[in-house]
Amino acid sequence: MGGVNRRISTLIVALVPILAFGILMTLVTVPYVALGPGPTFDTLGEVDGKQVVDIEGADLHPTSGHLNMTTVSQRDGLTLGQALVFWASGRDQLIPRDLVYPPDRTKEEIDEANSTDFRQSEDSAEYAALHYLEYPMAVTVENVDSEGPSNDKLQAGDAIDAVNNQPVATLEQFQEILAGTKPGDRIVVDYRRKNAPAGIAEITLGKHPDRDQGLLGVGVLDAPWAPFTIDFNLANIGGPSAGLMFSLAVVDKLTTGDVNGSKFVAGTGTITGDGEVGSIGGITHKIVAAREAGATVFLVPADNCDEAKSADEDGIELLRVETLEEAIGSLRTLSAGGEPPSC
Repeated sequence: MGGVNRRISTLIVALVPILAFGILMTLVTVPYVALGPGPTFDTLGEVDGKQVVDIEGADLHPTSGHLNMTTVSQRDGLTLGQALVFWASGRDQLIPRDLVYPPDRTKEEIDEANSTDFRQSEDSAEYAALHYLEYPMAVTVENVDSEGPSNDKLQAGDAIDAVNNQPVATLEQFQEILAGTKPGDRIVVDYRRKNAPAGIAEITLGKHPDRDQGLLGVGVLDAPWAPFTIDFNLANIGGPSAGLMFSLAVVDKLTTGDVNGSKFVAGTGTITGDGEVGSIGGITHKIVAAREAGATVFLVPADNCDEAKSADEDGIELLRVETLEEAIGSLRTLSAGGEPPSC
């Protein structure tokens, strides 16, 4: 009987560290984030019943093929067990959490900054596409202060043509006129509005917090202007890296023929209002995601080319792009059987 008890005791002693390790694996979190291939979205298609790129008020042309934007999946709050599984898979990358979420900023602050970057990339994508399509420049309202004097009088997207009967063609001219005003002045603004008639707004200027001149309460910039609206319907996609693919979809919908040559094209890249394509993070994960989704061509920002070549690129052609114009030209060259610049 004593021998049996000793064997049971030995077994229990042996199981204790195994059970303890199992508890550590499932309960203890590690300071790492797993990055891997994320979902892709066809900017020519729909998400949740809405066009990803929705253009209202313009004649649109049929499209075919794909122009997929790509993302990186991000998993936080990993347990030790989950981290080991991701590490062993070889598909995901473990990086120190502080590199993704710096300790001097909260996760909420970083997520909000990423959301802001995404919204700004949508504006830049619209401007880049309209610039490529040679729509004329205008002094364009970017935002309206909800508590300012222009609220309910001007709207984001309005083109300002004149102030107090003085034509304004540039932001500099607009600022010069406002510099000669003071709080309480009543001004008259002639504007054009998308999908609506042009109008005139009478606005009483408020007090400017930093200057003696009157406050209009709008943010404006020089930008190409079109009489139709462009909306991007992708929620919860942070960061600015969808810009290039959004611009390509706008151009494809507003022009005859297929920008992508009916191919399954994916890609990534930030974009400026004048069409410059910038580098992004996670390029290797995005290429894997695109290949698994069925893409045969991937648009790579020029500064990401060296890293992109280290990805599992079997069956997918990597095109090197620096501008929106170059991206469109390269896709057309490829469709014609030529050899565009590649990584």
